[in-house]
Amino acid sequence: METTSLLRFLFVVLSGLLVLLFTRSWFHLPYTPSEKVELLDCNSFSPWCTSKNRIHSNPNLLPNTQRPKSQSHISETPHHPLDPLTIQEINKVRSILLTYAPFTSSPFTIHSLVLQEPDKAVVLRWKKGNPLPPRRASVIAILGGRSHILTVDLESGTVTDDEISSASGYPTMTIEDMTMATFAPLSDPAFNRTVQDRGVALADLACLPISLGWFGKKEDGRRLIKVQCYSTEGTANFYMRPIEGLTVVIDMDTKEVVEITDRGRDIPIPKSENTDYRYAAVQNERLWMKPLNPISMEQPKGPSFTIEDGHTVKWANWQFHLKPDPRAGVIISQANVRDSETGDLRNVMYKGFSTELFVPYMDPTDAWYFKTYMDAGEYGFGLQAMPLDPLNDCPRHSHYMDAVFAAADGKPYVRSNMICVFERYAGEIGWRHAESPITGMDIREVRPKVTLVVRMAASVANYDYIVDWEFQTDGLVRIKVGLSGILMVKGTPYENLNQVPDHEEMYGTILSENVIGVIHDHYITFYLDMDIDGSDNSFVKVNLERQDTSPEESPRRSYLKAKRNVAKTEKDAQIKLKLSEPTEFHVINPSKRTRVGNPVGYKVVSAGTAASLLDPQDPPQLRGAFTNNQIWVTPYNRSEEWAGGLFVYQSKGEDTLAVWSERNRPIENKDIVVWYTLGFHHIPCQEDYPIMPTVSSSFDLKPVNFFESNPILRVPPNLEKDLPVCAAAASS
Repeated sequence: METTSLLRFLFVVLSGLLVLLFTRSWFHLPYTPSEKVELLDCNSFSPWCTSKNRIHSNPNLLPNTQRPKSQSHISETPHHPLDPLTIQEINKVRSILLTYAPFTSSPFTIHSLVLQEPDKAVVLRWKKGNPLPPRRASVIAILGGRSHILTVDLESGTVTDDEISSASGYPTMTIEDMTMATFAPLSDPAFNRTVQDRGVALADLACLPISLGWFGKKEDGRRLIKVQCYSTEGTANFYMRPIEGLTVVIDMDTKEVVEITDRGRDIPIPKSENTDYRYAAVQNERLWMKPLNPISMEQPKGPSFTIEDGHTVKWANWQFHLKPDPRAGVIISQANVRDSETGDLRNVMYKGFSTELFVPYMDPTDAWYFKTYMDAGEYGFGLQAMPLDPLNDCPRHSHYMDAVFAAADGKPYVRSNMICVFERYAGEIGWRHAESPITGMDIREVRPKVTLVVRMAASVANYDYIVDWEFQTDGLVRIKVGLSGILMVKGTPYENLNQVPDHEEMYGTILSENVIGVIHDHYITFYLDMDIDGSDNSFVKVNLERQDTSPEESPRRSYLKAKRNVAKTEKDAQIKLKLSEPTEFHVINPSKRTRVGNPVGYKVVSAGTAASLLDPQDPPQLRGAFTNNQIWVTPYNRSEEWAGGLFVYQSKGEDTLAVWSERNRPIENKDIVVWYTLGFHHIPCQEDYPIMPTVSSSFDLKPVNFFESNPILRVPPNLEKDLPVCAAAASS
C-alpha cells in the first residue's frame, strides 16, 4: 500500500505539465525571474515612467498598477441576464440536486453546470436597472450510466426539467475523469511490467488521457479512454519522449484497465537532450541572436476601456458582454457599436464563441488512428484555459477576468486570470492620405490604429491555442487563433531520413533522432449569431464575375461585376471556398437602408481556409462533418449551439451542424447564425522542435454599408505633447 502511494506521489510530481493542466486550485503558472531591468529618465510622467519593474516575470514583483488583482468571488451577485453563475448560485444548484430524487440515492457526476441563458427575446428586452429574468442552471450529469440534462430553477429551488439523453455520445469529460485516467494504469501489474521492460522507471512516468473517437460497436455502451505514456527522465518536455506503441484502454466509470496494447518494443525512447524549453534550462546556452530591448505600450493615463459590473465591456464605440465558459472558453454577447453620425448604439452580434475544435492526426496505425480530438466537446476548451502570464501573454494595463466553474461533485472552484482584456497599438495605421507635391496642397493626415483585444489561452495537453477577439474603432471585429505549444510526436527507430526505406510511410517529418512529427489538421469552428440592426437578417453571396465587352462597347475586352444572390435556404449558404470563384459573404438587414439605399450589413472576410481532405465517410469526418464547408448559415435555434453536437464524446456524428443543415430550412430575412471554420494543415518541420513558434490566422467581420461614411473620420491624430518621452539610463 505504501509503495503504491509513493508511486502515485512521484507520478504527480514528475508529470508537472499534466498536473498543471488538470489542477483545480487557484494558481498562477511558475515564473523564472532574473532579467536585468533598465531605469528610465522621464519628463513630467516620471511617477509612471520611473518604475524599476518595467519588465518582470514574477507577478508578485509587478507594481500594483500592473499586477492582476486578486478577487474574492464569494459575495458576487449577477447584474446582467447573461452573467455566469456565481459561487453562491453553484452551491445552491448542488444543494438542490442533492435533495432531488433519484440523485439522492445514487452517486452521480456533474459534467456541466452553467447558466441556462434566458430566451433571446427576454435578454433583448432587458434594460439595465430592470429586475433580472429568473435565474436557471443547465446541468448535465451522469447517473447510473445515463446522461441527464436538467434545468434547475434557482428561485423555486426545484428541478423543472430532467431529460435522459438518447444520443450516442457522452458529455464532456470532467477534470476528475482525465486525472483518474492517468493514474489508473499504475494499478495494473501487467502495465507496470511493460513500462519497466521498455527501460522506463515508474517514477519517470507521465501519461496522457486521449479521447478515442468512435470506430465501431466494440466501443459502445461504456465510456472509454485511451492512455499513452512518456518518460520524464532528464526533461520537463516529456512529450518528446514517447513510449511508442504502448496504449492502455480504461473504463472511465469502473476505472478498470480494459486492454493493453504494446506494438513498439523495437522503438527506442527518444533522447532528452535539447528538449527542455524552459528559460531556466536554456538561459546559459549561447544566444546568437542579439536580444531585443524591452518593449511595451505605455498608457500614462491608463486604459480607455471600462468593465462594468464585472462583465460589461465598454471601449471607444463598442459595448459587449464578456464571460468565461467551461466548454467554449470565451463568450462574447450583445456586441453593439455606436454610430458616429447619430450616436445610436447599434446591434452587430448577439452571441459569438468557438463552438468546436477538430484535430485529426494523419496516421492510420494502431497507436494513432484514433487521435481525432474534439477539444471543446471532449475536453472542454474553457476547462483547459490556463492562467495568463502578465507582460508575456498580456501587456501592461490588462484587465484579468477569473472563471468560476463547477467540479464533478458540483462544488465551485476558481480558474484565475483566465481572460485578459487590453488595448493594442503596434504602429498600425487606421487611415491616412498625403497629397503629392504636384497638387500644391501640403496635406498629410494619418490616424493610428488602436484596438481592443479579449484573449484566452487554452493548453489542451501539448497544444496551446491563443484565441483573440479584436474590436476596432472602424467597426471591424477580427477573430484570431494562434497555435503554439508542443507537437504530439511519434517514436521511430530511425535517427536520420537516409535510414528510412523508400517504401515505408512516415506519416510525418523526422524532427530529431527517433522523433517524428505527425501530419495533422486543426479546425476551429465559430458560432456567430449575427443581429445586424435587429434579428431578421439575410445572407448574401456577392460573386465577382468576368464580363466580356463587345468591340463597339469599349476599348476594354473585359471587366468584373458583382452579382448578388440572396440565400433562400440553408443549402444555398453551404460554402466551400474556392480561389477560382471569388465571393464576398454579406449578412444584411434587408429592412434597413442607408441614406443612398444600400442595405446595412457586415461581411465575413475569409482566411485560414484549409479544408478537410478526408473521406466524408471516414468515422472521424462523420463526427467532424461541420468542417465539410467553411461557412454554414442556419436559422437561430437555441438548442443548436455546438457544431459537433451536445454530446461529442464517442459520438457517431448523428447530431452535428452538418445534420441540422440538411433540413434545408428557410434563412432569408430570418434570425440567422453564421458558422465559420478556420482551418490549418500542419506538416511539422524541425523549427517546431522542441516547442513551436506561434502560427496564427484570423477572419474578419467587417462593416459593409453599415455606416453612412468612414466611422473614424473624426478620430484625432497622436500629438507629441500627449505622449511620454522616456530615455534609457544606466542599468540597476
